[in-house]
Amino acid sequence: MKLLEERIRKDGLVKPGNVLKVDNFLNHQMDVELFDQMGEEFKRLFADRPINKILTIEASGIGIACITARHFHVPVVFAKKTQSINLDGESYVTKVESFTHKRTYDVIVSKKYLGPEDHVLIIDDFLANGCAVDGLIDLIQSAGATVEGVGIAIEKGFQSGGEMIRNKGVRVESLAIVEQMNPETGEIVFR
Repeated sequence: MKLLEERIRKDGLVKPGNVLKVDNFLNHQMDVELFDQMGEEFKRLFADRPINKILTIEASGIGIACITARHFHVPVVFAKKTQSINLDGESYVTKVESFTHKRTYDVIVSKKYLGPEDHVLIIDDFLANGCAVDGLIDLIQSAGATVEGVGIAIEKGFQSGGEMIRNKGVRVESLAIVEQMNPETGEIVFR
Protein backbone atom coordinates (compact mmCIF):
# COMPACT_ATOMS: atom_id res chain seq x y z
CA MET A 1 0.00 0.00 0.00
CA LYS A 2 1.90 3.00 -1.32
CA LEU A 3 0.02 5.45 0.90
CA LEU A 4 1.21 3.67 4.05
CA GLU A 5 4.78 3.35 2.74
CA GLU A 6 4.86 7.09 2.01
CA ARG A 7 3.58 7.85 5.50
CA ILE A 8 6.22 5.59 7.07
CA ARG A 9 8.95 7.33 5.06
CA LYS A 10 7.62 10.77 6.02
CA ASP A 11 6.84 10.22 9.71
CA GLY A 12 8.56 6.97 10.76
CA LEU A 13 11.71 7.03 12.84
CA VAL A 14 14.27 4.21 12.71
CA LYS A 15 15.81 3.47 16.10
CA PRO A 16 18.60 1.07 17.08
CA GLY A 17 17.58 -2.54 17.73
CA ASN A 18 15.34 -2.88 14.63
CA VAL A 19 12.71 -0.54 16.07
CA LEU A 20 10.52 1.46 13.69
CA LYS A 21 8.76 4.20 15.63
CA VAL A 22 5.44 5.15 14.03
CA ASP A 23 3.64 6.28 17.14
CA ASN A 24 2.63 9.64 15.66
CA PHE A 25 0.14 8.00 13.28
CA LEU A 26 -0.19 4.26 13.96
CA ASN A 27 0.14 3.05 17.52
CA HIS A 28 -0.12 5.95 19.97
CA GLN A 29 -1.66 8.84 18.09
CA MET A 30 -3.85 7.30 15.38
CA ASP A 31 -4.62 8.68 11.92
CA VAL A 32 -8.19 7.43 11.60
CA GLU A 33 -8.51 8.41 7.92
CA LEU A 34 -5.39 6.36 7.12
CA PHE A 35 -6.83 3.48 9.20
CA ASP A 36 -10.03 3.69 7.15
CA GLN A 37 -8.05 3.30 3.91
CA MET A 38 -6.12 0.41 5.45
CA GLY A 39 -9.40 -1.25 6.50
CA GLU A 40 -10.74 -0.83 2.98
CA GLU A 41 -7.59 -2.47 1.60
CA PHE A 42 -7.87 -5.41 4.04
CA LYS A 43 -11.50 -5.84 2.94
CA ARG A 44 -10.37 -5.93 -0.70
CA LEU A 45 -7.56 -8.41 0.05
CA PHE A 46 -9.77 -10.79 2.05
CA ALA A 47 -13.07 -10.31 0.18
CA ASP A 48 -12.99 -13.98 -0.85
CA ARG A 49 -12.98 -15.23 2.75
CA PRO A 50 -16.12 -15.88 4.89
CA ILE A 51 -14.90 -13.70 7.79
CA ASN A 52 -17.36 -13.23 10.65
CA LYS A 53 -14.95 -12.04 13.35
CA ILE A 54 -11.73 -10.06 13.65
CA LEU A 55 -9.19 -10.86 16.36
CA THR A 56 -6.33 -8.67 17.54
CA ILE A 57 -4.17 -8.36 20.62
CA GLU A 58 -4.18 -5.62 23.21
CA ALA A 59 -3.39 -2.76 22.61
CA SER A 60 -1.86 -1.31 19.43
CA GLY A 61 -3.85 -3.42 16.98
CA ILE A 62 -7.25 -2.48 18.39
CA GLY A 63 -7.71 0.76 16.43
CA ILE A 64 -6.84 -0.79 13.07
CA ALA A 65 -8.94 -3.87 13.84
CA CYS A 66 -12.01 -1.79 14.75
CA ILE A 67 -11.94 0.28 11.59
CA THR A 68 -11.24 -2.81 9.48
CA ALA A 69 -14.23 -4.51 11.12
CA ARG A 70 -16.44 -1.66 9.92
CA HIS A 71 -15.60 -2.64 6.34
CA PHE A 72 -16.43 -6.32 7.04
CA HIS A 73 -19.48 -5.51 9.21
CA VAL A 74 -18.27 -7.93 11.89
CA PRO A 75 -17.30 -7.65 15.58
CA VAL A 76 -13.77 -7.34 16.92
CA VAL A 77 -12.43 -9.45 19.76
CA PHE A 78 -9.17 -8.46 21.36
CA ALA A 79 -6.99 -10.79 23.35
CA LYS A 80 -6.28 -9.28 26.76
CA LYS A 81 -2.78 -9.31 28.24
CA THR A 82 -3.98 -9.38 31.82
CA GLN A 83 -6.61 -11.28 33.72
CA SER A 84 -9.28 -8.94 35.08
CA ILE A 85 -12.45 -9.23 37.11
CA ASN A 86 -14.38 -8.41 33.91
CA LEU A 87 -13.29 -11.74 32.39
CA ASP A 88 -15.89 -14.13 33.68
CA GLY A 89 -16.27 -17.77 32.78
CA GLU A 90 -13.85 -19.96 30.89
CA SER A 91 -11.11 -18.55 28.69
CA TYR A 92 -8.59 -19.58 26.10
CA VAL A 93 -5.06 -18.68 27.20
CA THR A 94 -1.71 -18.74 25.44
CA LYS A 95 1.71 -17.19 26.01
CA VAL A 96 3.09 -14.46 23.74
CA GLU A 97 6.52 -12.85 23.78
CA SER A 98 6.51 -9.15 22.89
CA PHE A 99 9.33 -7.96 20.59
CA THR A 100 8.81 -4.33 21.65
CA HIS A 101 8.41 -4.84 25.38
CA LYS A 102 10.86 -7.76 25.74
CA ARG A 103 8.54 -9.74 28.00
CA THR A 104 6.16 -12.68 27.87
CA TYR A 105 2.43 -12.23 28.44
CA ASP A 106 -0.46 -14.59 28.99
CA VAL A 107 -3.06 -13.54 26.43
CA ILE A 108 -6.66 -14.35 27.14
CA VAL A 109 -9.92 -14.55 25.18
CA SER A 110 -13.22 -15.47 26.80
CA LYS A 111 -14.70 -18.68 25.36
CA LYS A 112 -18.02 -16.88 24.82
CA TYR A 113 -16.45 -14.69 22.09
CA LEU A 114 -14.62 -17.33 20.06
CA GLY A 115 -16.02 -20.68 18.96
CA PRO A 116 -16.06 -23.36 16.25
CA GLU A 117 -18.51 -21.37 14.10
CA ASP A 118 -16.08 -18.44 13.74
CA HIS A 119 -14.05 -17.60 10.64
CA VAL A 120 -11.42 -15.24 11.96
CA LEU A 121 -9.21 -12.59 10.39
CA ILE A 122 -6.28 -11.59 12.60
CA ILE A 123 -5.35 -7.90 12.37
CA ASP A 124 -2.27 -6.32 13.97
CA ASP A 125 -0.07 -3.27 13.58
CA PHE A 126 3.31 -5.04 13.30
CA LEU A 127 4.68 -8.45 12.38
CA ALA A 128 8.28 -8.92 13.52
CA ASN A 129 9.16 -12.22 15.19
CA GLY A 130 5.63 -13.58 14.76
CA CYS A 131 5.00 -14.46 18.41
CA ALA A 132 1.83 -12.36 18.79
CA VAL A 133 0.26 -13.68 15.59
CA ASP A 134 1.31 -17.24 16.44
CA GLY A 135 -0.33 -16.87 19.85
CA LEU A 136 -3.55 -15.58 18.27
CA ILE A 137 -3.54 -18.53 15.85
CA ASP A 138 -3.18 -20.83 18.87
CA LEU A 139 -6.21 -19.19 20.53
CA ILE A 140 -8.30 -19.56 17.35
CA GLN A 141 -7.33 -23.21 16.95
CA SER A 142 -8.05 -23.88 20.65
CA ALA A 143 -11.57 -22.56 20.04
CA GLY A 144 -12.01 -24.87 17.04
CA ALA A 145 -12.45 -21.77 14.86
CA THR A 146 -10.96 -21.20 11.39
CA VAL A 147 -8.05 -18.87 10.70
CA GLU A 148 -9.01 -17.11 7.46
CA GLY A 149 -5.87 -14.99 7.29
CA VAL A 150 -3.67 -12.37 8.87
CA GLY A 151 -3.71 -8.68 7.97
CA ILE A 152 -0.68 -6.68 9.08
CA ALA A 153 -0.07 -2.96 8.74
CA ILE A 154 3.75 -3.15 8.79
CA GLU A 155 5.79 -6.33 8.43
CA LYS A 156 9.50 -6.36 9.16
CA GLY A 157 10.47 -8.61 6.26
CA PHE A 158 14.03 -8.96 7.53
CA GLN A 159 12.76 -10.72 10.67
CA SER A 160 11.48 -14.29 10.75
CA GLY A 161 7.83 -13.81 11.75
CA GLY A 162 6.25 -13.48 8.31
CA GLU A 163 8.04 -16.54 6.96
CA MET A 164 7.17 -18.58 10.07
CA ILE A 165 3.45 -17.79 9.83
CA ARG A 166 3.32 -18.33 6.04
CA ASN A 167 5.12 -21.69 6.49
CA LYS A 168 2.19 -22.78 8.68
CA GLY A 169 -0.02 -22.38 5.60
CA VAL A 170 -1.65 -19.18 6.87
CA ARG A 171 -2.31 -16.41 4.37
CA VAL A 172 -0.55 -13.19 5.46
CA GLU A 173 -1.26 -9.86 3.74
CA SER A 174 0.96 -6.99 4.88
CA LEU A 175 0.24 -3.46 3.68
CA ALA A 176 3.90 -2.44 3.94
CA ILE A 177 6.88 -4.79 4.16
CA VAL A 178 10.13 -3.24 5.36
CA GLU A 179 13.15 -5.05 3.88
CA GLN A 180 15.77 -3.04 5.72
CA MET A 181 16.18 -0.04 8.00
CA ASN A 182 19.24 2.01 8.87
CA PRO A 183 19.14 3.80 12.24
CA GLU A 184 22.18 5.93 11.32
CA THR A 185 20.72 7.36 8.11
CA GLY A 186 17.01 6.80 8.83
CA GLU A 187 16.67 5.03 5.45
CA ILE A 188 13.80 2.56 5.08
CA VAL A 189 13.68 0.15 2.13
CA PHE A 190 10.41 -1.56 1.25
CA ARG A 191 9.91 -4.89 -0.51
